[in-house]
Amino acid sequence: MGRLNLLMLLVLSFIVVLMANLASAQLRSNYYANTCPNVESIVRNVVNQKFQQTFVTIPAVLRLFFHDCFVEGCDASVIVSSTPGNTAEKDHPDNLSLAGDGFDTVIKAKAAIDSNSRCRNKVSCADILALATRDVIQLSGGPWYPVELGRLDGLTSKASNVEGKLPKPTFNLNQLNAMFASHGLTQADMIALSAAHSVGFSHCSKFSNRIYNFSPQSPIDPTLNKQYAAQLRGMCPRNVDPRIAINMDPKTPRTFDNNYFKNLQQGMGLFTSDQVLYTDRRSKGTVDLWASNTKSFNSAFVTAMTKLGRVGVKTGRNGNIRFDCGRMN
Repeated sequence: MGRLNLLMLLVLSFIVVLMANLASAQLRSNYYANTCPNVESIVRNVVNQKFQQTFVTIPAVLRLFFHDCFVEGCDASVIVSSTPGNTAEKDHPDNLSLAGDGFDTVIKAKAAIDSNSRCRNKVSCADILALATRDVIQLSGGPWYPVELGRLDGLTSKASNVEGKLPKPTFNLNQLNAMFASHGLTQADMIALSAAHSVGFSHCSKFSNRIYNFSPQSPIDPTLNKQYAAQLRGMCPRNVDPRIAINMDPKTPRTFDNNYFKNLQQGMGLFTSDQVLYTDRRSKGTVDLWASNTKSFNSAFVTAMTKLGRVGVKTGRNGNIRFDCGRMN
């Protein structure tokens, strides 16, 4: 039975990769060379302006891209607002914590692009989000990389499609690998993408079980650094205001870097799904490598982000270019 399940998972992964390759065949970095040649500089200017207003722009855009791609593919369906007849993805409980600055960045970039008569209604919201994601990564100290373009925007956005599609902070390595494999992503891709937790914030409720009621034998997760656990308890006391959020990286919270992996080595991963990358021997070696080798990590992260950007790409009749990123045409 176990062998049959493994075989089914391998077949599913193969089909996902095949479909992704077919859909992403149209993607290329110079896709808008003839229709909107300045699209990258336009998006970058908007991202820079938003970043100067608030650092939250960085993790907000990065998280928005991930939540978009893992549900129905990278098609900007997470940006669409609900209507009286439809509850959209963004209003699913798993997406309610997505910061408004991420949405605002894409919407403002779309307005800036469409203010150029040559570019008007030529660039998809999905591609804008992909470009903005690359830009916030670089702005916070991460690697620059060419972004493949040519995605269309999705035609549907339903909250019901989100359920079970996003990794939970309590996931173990098997659960993480299975979810990422369903999108054609390897364990190495998963570990690299997890480093997005190098920047950003988390509400206390997402990890409170690790510092108060982990198990009957140990209220604090034994894999958690004791000093770090005490700090977390101080910042997140019982019955804390649910709006309180803390840095996910206690050392360099405003820099995208490989310090995420160094934290794991010290038992300072905030979520169970972070720390398991070091406590599980199957992934520990990768954590150790990237903790000591920035170049190797950056290369792996660029590969993973490029592959993530190919997930569920819409083409032909399966998509369009939205006039307004927040609503369907």
